Amino acid sequence: MGWDKEVDLLVVGSGAGGLLSALVGAANRADVLIVEKESQWGGTSATSGAGIWIPASDQAAEAGFHDTVDDAFRYVRGLSADNVPDANIRAYVSSAADMLRWMGANTAIQYCAFPYPDYHAENPGGSPTGYRTHMPLPIDGRGLGRDVETLRFASPAASLFGYLNWHFDETYVLLFRQKGWFLHLVKSLARYWFDLPFRFKSRKDRRLTLGNALVGGLRLALNDHKVPLWLECPMQELVVEKGKVTGAVVRHRGRDLRIGARKGVILAAGGFDKNDAMRGAHAPLYPNTLYSGGTAGNTGDSIRAGTAAGADTMNMQSAWAAPVFYVPGEDRGRLCTIERALPGSLMVNQRGTRYLNEAASYHIVGQQMARRDAEHGDASPSWFVFDHRYRHNYPVGPLLPLMPDWFQRGEVQSILKKGKTIEALAEDMGVDPAALAATVARYNSHAAAGEDPDFHRGQAAYDKMYGDPRVTPNPCLRPLDKGPFYAMPIYPGDIGTNGGLRTDDKARAVDAKGKAIGGLYAVGNNAASAMGESYPGAGVTIGPALTFGYIAARDALGVNEQ
Repeated sequence: MGWDKEVDLLVVGSGAGGLLSALVGAANRADVLIVEKESQWGGTSATSGAGIWIPASDQAAEAGFHDTVDDAFRYVRGLSADNVPDANIRAYVSSAADMLRWMGANTAIQYCAFPYPDYHAENPGGSPTGYRTHMPLPIDGRGLGRDVETLRFASPAASLFGYLNWHFDETYVLLFRQKGWFLHLVKSLARYWFDLPFRFKSRKDRRLTLGNALVGGLRLALNDHKVPLWLECPMQELVVEKGKVTGAVVRHRGRDLRIGARKGVILAAGGFDKNDAMRGAHAPLYPNTLYSGGTAGNTGDSIRAGTAAGADTMNMQSAWAAPVFYVPGEDRGRLCTIERALPGSLMVNQRGTRYLNEAASYHIVGQQMARRDAEHGDASPSWFVFDHRYRHNYPVGPLLPLMPDWFQRGEVQSILKKGKTIEALAEDMGVDPAALAATVARYNSHAAAGEDPDFHRGQAAYDKMYGDPRVTPNPCLRPLDKGPFYAMPIYPGDIGTNGGLRTDDKARAVDAKGKAIGGLYAVGNNAASAMGESYPGAGVTIGPALTFGYIAARDALGVNEQ
């Protein structure tokens, strides 16, 4: 049977890994087609912070940080799962800086190295000073024309009021209300609302930041190369001929089309974040799709298609774990990153007791919450508890500071608990008042001295990253001593699954014997992560997605030179 259309590279999925692999193909004069299942493009990458973990980068060297690939390999190898091959980790840490250099030369995207400590900086090869995590600068999205209207919105946790994009640096200006913060906010709102006449037809902020900046910059470059991106075009199945993947069947405008791929098919369609059945079968620690930050289209279709074509899977039990707030009526959990490290707060289980270091990385906290709930049944939800000073100074998920309780959205008010005393708060939470009062009293007695003998909050370099530098001696600790007192439920969730198709160091899908399947590649959460079940630092989700997308396209096209 013939093809309805034939290209060199067929890319399934429009997140960062898929878009970059398509761009590498187009820049090497390949005929490329991108197909996207949903009506919006950008995938989960568009909703992310777009941090990428890149060891030994040019940007880090310019910032004065001396890094080596060998240190990075030792660090990741020590944290990753035993079943992840050395070659895969080595391929990532050795190619990441090359990928970033290439992306900077071929797109308008500019990344800067940040002094963001590795999550386990105390481990061999870790960096307590940071400069492996890189963040993108904002991009003007007006060059996208009408494509900006179908770009996926940023996550509610990464935007203000659900529509105003902000850059990583601006978070601190607003969070700590630094000098000039209000004028900055007014100017940002004015820029957004006076983007006329565009504002009359779209809520999209055309100043693209974070994940929107990354995928927007890639799409701008792809448009220059005239690479088509078909929306609402789910892949139905892969076409296998004589043991090799030669194309795929996609559903486009009401018709099934056979798309031939002369050089290869690159699967970059995410994990199975929103598939209850697959979660139940493979990832029982993270059973609830509602608490995942992934997008609705991440239902594991391409993983199942890959296995039908003979590919093996690996670490399907794993996810990028995270504590999340959930607002009734929303389609995903809201990642809780900063709030847990700020002073004047703590987390307790349903018995009213602490059980973890709240300021640890969100992956570690999410894992601990999930395991606690599996073992004791009292951590989903847990409770995020804070006092009036915290309520006035900092945001808590969807709960905004300075705005009175009655002015918050009704859905937010419905999950907010409040009491004049800790005991009254416990009653509203449905927690034993004596237990919660004892927990807070013990926490307060040590927090006043900046200490946490129970869980060592604020000791690690990463903990301090999100603390309030105005609070001493420990930026993560202050007693909860000013009522009224508040609590919000917080759940063990994730920002996506990260087990998937088993791949080799060239991002080729392999079978159960480790043999590469001709013509089939998998990147991002479509593939089992080289991190195993660990999370070494900010950006180890999208960093490998981009790097292995770069590797995959070059391998498919036989590109050996830079």
